[in-house]
Amino acid sequence: MATAVLLEHWGRDGRFTRLPGENINLLVREDGNEPCVLKITIDASAEVELEESVLERLHAGGIPVPQTIPSLTGDRIVHVDHEGVAATARLQGFLPGTQWRELGSNPKRLEAIGSMLARMHLALKGFCEQHPEAHRTHDWDLARAGRHRKAIERFDDRKIRRGLETAFHLLAAEAVPRLEACPSGMLHGDPNDENFLLDGDVVVGVVDVGDCQEAALIQDLAIALSYALQSEGATLEDAAILVAAYDHERQLQAVEERVLFPLVMARLACSAAIGALRRQETEEHATWFSHESTTLDALMRNIDLSPAEARARLLSGCRQTNRSTADTEFVLSERRRLIGPSLSVSYRDPLHITEGRGQYLIAADGRPYLDLVNNVCHVGHCHPQVVKAIARQAEQLNTNTRYLHENVSRFAERLVDTLPEGLDTCFFVNSGSEANELALRLARTATGARDVLVVDGAYHGSTGNCVAMSPYKFDGPGGTGAPEWVHVVPIPDGYRGEIRGHDEDTGAGYALEVGRVIGEACAKGRSVAGFFVEPILSCGGQVPLPPGYLAAAFEHVRKAGGLAIADEVQVGFGRVGDAFWGFQLHDVVPDIVVMGKPMGNGHPLGAVVTTRRIAEAFDNGMEFFSTFGGNPVSCACGLAVLDVIRDESLQERAAALGDRFRAGLESLMARHALIGDVRGSGLFLGIELVRDRATLEPADTEAATVVNHMRERGILLSTDGPLHNVIKIKPPMVLEESDIDMTLRQLDDVLGSIM
Repeated sequence: MATAVLLEHWGRDGRFTRLPGENINLLVREDGNEPCVLKITIDASAEVELEESVLERLHAGGIPVPQTIPSLTGDRIVHVDHEGVAATARLQGFLPGTQWRELGSNPKRLEAIGSMLARMHLALKGFCEQHPEAHRTHDWDLARAGRHRKAIERFDDRKIRRGLETAFHLLAAEAVPRLEACPSGMLHGDPNDENFLLDGDVVVGVVDVGDCQEAALIQDLAIALSYALQSEGATLEDAAILVAAYDHERQLQAVEERVLFPLVMARLACSAAIGALRRQETEEHATWFSHESTTLDALMRNIDLSPAEARARLLSGCRQTNRSTADTEFVLSERRRLIGPSLSVSYRDPLHITEGRGQYLIAADGRPYLDLVNNVCHVGHCHPQVVKAIARQAEQLNTNTRYLHENVSRFAERLVDTLPEGLDTCFFVNSGSEANELALRLARTATGARDVLVVDGAYHGSTGNCVAMSPYKFDGPGGTGAPEWVHVVPIPDGYRGEIRGHDEDTGAGYALEVGRVIGEACAKGRSVAGFFVEPILSCGGQVPLPPGYLAAAFEHVRKAGGLAIADEVQVGFGRVGDAFWGFQLHDVVPDIVVMGKPMGNGHPLGAVVTTRRIAEAFDNGMEFFSTFGGNPVSCACGLAVLDVIRDESLQERAAALGDRFRAGLESLMARHALIGDVRGSGLFLGIELVRDRATLEPADTEAATVVNHMRERGILLSTDGPLHNVIKIKPPMVLEESDIDMTLRQLDDVLGSIM
């Protein structure tokens, strides 16, 4: 077929040698003529037209690229039939020179390659505006490389899996969100060690623009570096020579410097992942597996470096770069010197966090962490819409509620609209603790009673009264037990409680316990002002309430003259997925709803919403005033959070992602006996670890080990529950499916390694 095409369209005949490449590339030698290359591309005429335009522009810019030889009719591209499939054919001049890969790297070659790559980018400046096809993409586009993460499962070596996970995690957390801010243009797309041809230390040819596309220019530099690092003994300092040469021709911007190392690691991971997927098709291909061992070697030699350290080394030939914003040990020692010792830090090796974005926290050394425990930053760390709302209002006015301001009533109206009819009156404070404290005052004033009911293991805040009605605190280290006005009902835990099961009989049984405790209190002459309860118990161990429990418990409380108080500080604002508020999962309407944490997305904001009757009973002549509660900035923040939840469909997202997460955790439970129970709703989940599923012996030390090992892998989890054996999952609601899948793969490896 090739012989016929060459003869018919170019009037030439010759001997063919197959060259490497994705398409059909044939070296043509014939007596009396210079060698040339016949390129046959299957069914991609638009892409071939684009490649030809790129080559023409590069040639005009002084870049040594192959020149296309016109056909007998003057066409640069001819349309042919290849085994019944439409194809295009081109004849190009053959460039002399030796592949970079065959020669290896030395400083002068790396300088030449870096300089040539930058010159190519400068030559292609403005090209994309003239060619709509430039906007195409393909499998090797680093901005889309995360789609290959699933291939990690095909690697048997646990260390390699971890390295690949880290690389893709770096890409998603550090590079992809910043690529739009990087200078973009036409890329070569694959400046690898086979596509640069050299004569000694001089680049004499650049070939194969088949992967050209419009994207962030820094991607090309990262790809070239990924091959520079595959040379035997290559270090980041060697790669820095190439970077410096590029930077000399086209100076890198700060954002490009930030994403360079993550993109290099991503290219190596992407190459390994695509190679693993292609092995499903064939074991024999001249190009597909040519870099397999060197790719993984380069990845594993560099993946454990902190991004800040790697960035400094890669840019060492260009300019000085700070390796860290501050010394973590110094920050820790200053904290210990100046801050009260009762304020703890998380993890065996404390984290020094300096940035937050979406579902990620970024440490001072540049390492990103997937945050699966921060239910405060509900719509994502530093959500741009929330940040702008705060800044805009702060520039205009911030004062207290003694003055009129539209934000206060607007925010109150938006909150009330999410609640059942009758819950129509708001009080604004600064935190969930203050909100629970106020709810206690409301209940006592409205009922004339003083005592409260709480669930064992519950935590309702850090104020004096909140600690006094939190078994999590008063029965824990340093606690002095329940005061006489606090009555504790058993945790309605269907997994390890006295009544086992998850049906209405379980709920009814535990509700009877509420009635019993009320009866005992009344027999002592006490009276109940209210029942504080979370619709899913958080510090109690991420325990969902059994069906029917809340309705029956509320009935017992109301018969005794008390109020039903739903503590939604950790559960509310759509986190449970199937409802906006946790109590709505149980088809009940409380008398008071307490809000905090997520409503300000990290800004100090809390609220109590109740009925007009209860609010009027509280209006007994003593003014309620919170200096900062309900200020215009806080209300602007709260409004923005509600907007984001609605506009980004985060409640619906919580439902779908929660189902995916829970199904994956249940699959892990089937493989790992350490997992005794998986529970929760939406993105409010718990994993209870036990040493023996028959005895339910709590695996507290194992839970701590899992959490710390996951932290080392860039995933933040935490333990909870009275026995410290429950791993809690309450992430920002902007979590992605890929984050869940990564967590499940990593958790699978960690559980397998500690058993």
